[in-house]
Amino acid sequence: MKKILLFCLVSVNIIAQEAFVTKPYVQIGQQVTPNALQILWHAKPEKHVWQLEHRVGDKQPWKKADTLSYRLVAVKGIDAHQVVTAQLSGLPAGEKFTYRVLLDGKSVFSSLAQAPKSAKQSQRFVVVGDIGAETVDQKKLAFQMYQAKPDFVAVPGDIVYEYGLISEYKTKFWPIYNAEIADSLGAPIMRSIPFITAVGNHDADSRDMDKTPDALAYYHYFSQPLNGLLGKEGGALLPILKGSEENKQAFLAGAGNHYPQMTNYSFNYGNAHWTVIDANTYMDWTDGALLDWVAKDLENSKDASWHFVMFHHPGFNSSREHFEQQHMRLLAPIFEKGAVDVVFNGHVHNYQRTFPMSFVPDRKGTLLVGGKENKSIRGRVVNGKWVLDKKFDGFKNSKAKGVLYVVTGAGGQELYNPEQENDPDSWQKFTSKFISTVHTLSVVEIHGNSLVLRQLDTEGNEVDRFNLTK
Repeated sequence: MKKILLFCLVSVNIIAQEAFVTKPYVQIGQQVTPNALQILWHAKPEKHVWQLEHRVGDKQPWKKADTLSYRLVAVKGIDAHQVVTAQLSGLPAGEKFTYRVLLDGKSVFSSLAQAPKSAKQSQRFVVVGDIGAETVDQKKLAFQMYQAKPDFVAVPGDIVYEYGLISEYKTKFWPIYNAEIADSLGAPIMRSIPFITAVGNHDADSRDMDKTPDALAYYHYFSQPLNGLLGKEGGALLPILKGSEENKQAFLAGAGNHYPQMTNYSFNYGNAHWTVIDANTYMDWTDGALLDWVAKDLENSKDASWHFVMFHHPGFNSSREHFEQQHMRLLAPIFEKGAVDVVFNGHVHNYQRTFPMSFVPDRKGTLLVGGKENKSIRGRVVNGKWVLDKKFDGFKNSKAKGVLYVVTGAGGQELYNPEQENDPDSWQKFTSKFISTVHTLSVVEIHGNSLVLRQLDTEGNEVDRFNLTK
């Protein structure tokens, strides 16, 4: 009897290993509420019957997913696979639940997960960008993410290096953030909580589908709100997709309705409103329609206690690296009018935070053009006048007058400008903290009208901390 049971378990395990291309992971989905989530996984395009069930507690009956949908990803150079999306609803806000995936009636995967928090519940999240470099420090930070027990992880761009390819996700992302065990090589984070992401230049700049047909994998693998702007190719927010018609259509079929709308979006989580923006240099943030969308999004979210904005390229940066890319400074007056508390950025591979500040740009700045053909847009130099709240210390005085800008791009890729950490004369006057000799991530906790941010290194040591109160 024991031999038969062992044989059955081994058989189910073999079936699971062969059926999954990527094991299940959690996403916030297109409609974010405290009572709903999506579970995604990647499977071979074979004739199987997939099911997903979930339950709260061990004694409750299993409930089937509301819907299962399938998108086939079949681009050149990659084994075809389908992205399966299971929609769950009726979840108790903030509560843990168990879900299991069935293949042809047999359970082949199970995990604990957690429903999103309600506005009345406290929350904890991690923010870290520039992560998918397959480095020792990226893997150590993944373990620190796991140890922090966040409700979600927010990634302000450069999710995977170098070109945002499906093949790069296979080696530099899934094995680290959806690992089987938690150790210095990674952790099983994504099967329990969602990653919420913004595109960086390494995620979205590669658009020649002949040279890299498995590029723009972001649009295949994440499921996030689609409430942003639509734009025409070659316009203010959408560069031209290049390549043969066959390769372009293969990408578009796999991306479905995620492309291109999933790059500018917003949602509420707990008592906070998030506005996620594409800050890549192909975006024209002098365009009135884009600016109006951000302004209206913040205007319509006044009921939220906290307002966060996330994008890749920082407007306020003291590093010598990428210092000239200041185009996102143009949005500072909108953020101030919209009562934004913190702007989270990546792109610059270190940690920086400003004093609470306001900024008035001088017109639209100077457009920078470069590259081999001297035609590539590199951003803008935007001068202007800032006012700093230097009375804010994050402890005794924790009420900020202005917006805090946090660069948290030390997620694993090579660090930028370590020589500047102990050279405050090299910092811009708006910079309050600059840490560039260690890889770090941000852990943020919100309890009602109180927020604390802790910056932790790969060993879990706290290298910065501040409080914000309303």
